Amino acid sequence: MKSDLAKWIEEDGKKFLRKIGIREGQMILDFGCGKGHYTIPASNLVGVKGKVYALDKNRSVLNKLRRIIEKTDIKNIKLINGERNITVKNNSVNAVLCYDVLHYLKFQDRMTVYNDIWRVLKEEALFSVYPKHNKEDSPSGELADVNLEGIIGEVENSGFILNQKIFKKLLHDNFFTEGFLLNFRKGG
Repeated sequence: MKSDLAKWIEEDGKKFLRKIGIREGQMILDFGCGKGHYTIPASNLVGVKGKVYALDKNRSVLNKLRRIIEKTDIKNIKLINGERNITVKNNSVNAVLCYDVLHYLKFQDRMTVYNDIWRVLKEEALFSVYPKHNKEDSPSGELADVNLEGIIGEVENSGFILNQKIFKKLLHDNFFTEGFLLNFRKGG
């Protein structure tokens, strides 16, 4: 029997991303990509005409992801080492995935990240947030005292418009879980 992670990488991750609006040929930024649990399915979904920028501050996890990419001969992922500086061209990205990352960032750092994400996204593009570890979902870190409505408010104050708040099955660490996904659009 396949592990949750294997099932996600091979099948469910691609289905999940397709349902939130990721399409073939798109440019995607996986902000805080970690081990690539969303990066690899996104890479498979966008195909050879698309690209996935995988950004993480942890050089060690990026090196592990690099080895997976080389071993599987994936050509459409570009690794970016950085904490908050998104070195992607302005207005060039169709979607940003920001999953299970915000709890690491202090409020002012989150504001900087939202503004930088706004900068790289095309008009009407998707900003998808999985705010794990908020006040209502395993509180931890900088989100321990912030509820979902507070997170929505932060993102909307940066100019984004909430498009969907949906409860979905998704991958957290190496296991399936359920949680709220917040999908925003870059307003004009």
